[in-house]
Amino acid sequence: MKAFNRIFSAVAVAVILLFAVVNMILAAEGTDGGRRYRVEISRLVREIEANGSVDISECEYVTNIERYGENFYSTDSDYVICEINGELYRFDYNTNGCSEKTHLTGIVNGVLSVMAILVVTVMSYIKFAILAPFERLSDIPYELSKGNLTAPIKETKNRFFGKFLWGIEILRENIEQQKQRELEMQKEKKTLLLSLSHDMKTPLSAIKLYSAALSKNLYLDAEKQHKIAENINEKADEIEGYVSQIITASREDFLSFEVNMGEFYLSELIEKITGYYREKLALIKTELIIGEYKNCLLSGDLSRSVEVLQNVMENSLKYGDGRRVELIFPEDDECVQIAIMNGGCTLGKDDLPHIFESFWRGANAENIRGSGLGLYICRQLMHRMNGEIFAKIDDDIITVTAVFTRA
Repeated sequence: MKAFNRIFSAVAVAVILLFAVVNMILAAEGTDGGRRYRVEISRLVREIEANGSVDISECEYVTNIERYGENFYSTDSDYVICEINGELYRFDYNTNGCSEKTHLTGIVNGVLSVMAILVVTVMSYIKFAILAPFERLSDIPYELSKGNLTAPIKETKNRFFGKFLWGIEILRENIEQQKQRELEMQKEKKTLLLSLSHDMKTPLSAIKLYSAALSKNLYLDAEKQHKIAENINEKADEIEGYVSQIITASREDFLSFEVNMGEFYLSELIEKITGYYREKLALIKTELIIGEYKNCLLSGDLSRSVEVLQNVMENSLKYGDGRRVELIFPEDDECVQIAIMNGGCTLGKDDLPHIFESFWRGANAENIRGSGLGLYICRQLMHRMNGEIFAKIDDDIITVTAVFTRA
């Protein structure tokens, strides 16, 4: 806003200077025009002095010359009286040229005033109707980063930022829902762990008692000892069951994989991917090759499909050789395949079946930051869109193929 205020001040100063310069020029021309009739009269006086008479047919300002007499002072025109050779002469003149200059000055000033008002109005509108509301919106990402998710984002009256605010509001709601879901999940898991840990105390206590009895030779009968061993094994199985429940709970989906099924064209999906990655890859000197494809209607969620391809593209940039990334479209009558290829793959073929598992990272990812969730998310999303995703390795080239159903 400070930069715009400086621009506004500069424009105001420029308008004022323009007014001043134009009026100075017009004033100078007007002054010059006001003196022309005097120059013309001076010339006529010299001619009368020399010749005794003069022709005024070609004069621009002087309209009549009257020698002193009965009607010498009877005139409605502007005049100048001069003494020539001892006799008075009256020179009648008009200043129509000066009036025209005055009229022109008024027109120019009027036009400049309208332009100045228009410029000031437009800049004021931009400042108060666009920039000022946007400056207030600039605090929204900061508030979201602090976790202030409860306040809804209000739309401005002019609706210049409708789509932007709609996107921010959706983001706020999603973050709020994820936060609430995370809290509920943490609560459920904590409750489950407390319950299981409490249930595990009973068989553990029994095992301790049986062990203490055996160590003190309280059961000398072989049949009794065999029975105690069976009880210990039974309690161990019970504890193992509780542990299995804990492991199962820890493996439950902890991410949101909601999809809104619909229809979209293949070209829309490819345009969104290329629109983002073409410039990004150009900056890092990586070639992006888009193969030929037949545009067709797909079934699924467009935004989630973009997310799937973005995750695969990011993996290609992380683990590839950085030379090129290629999108090809293998022909298939029943579905649509989008294959993303890149060279420089160092992943072992034995690791290939595990790349779609959660939190799994191959040996080639030791020095690269990541969570091991990208391809796991891709598979979950593709399954929910009735699609599939798989990968294969040929030499050092890895190809990850997403399979979409036709609409």
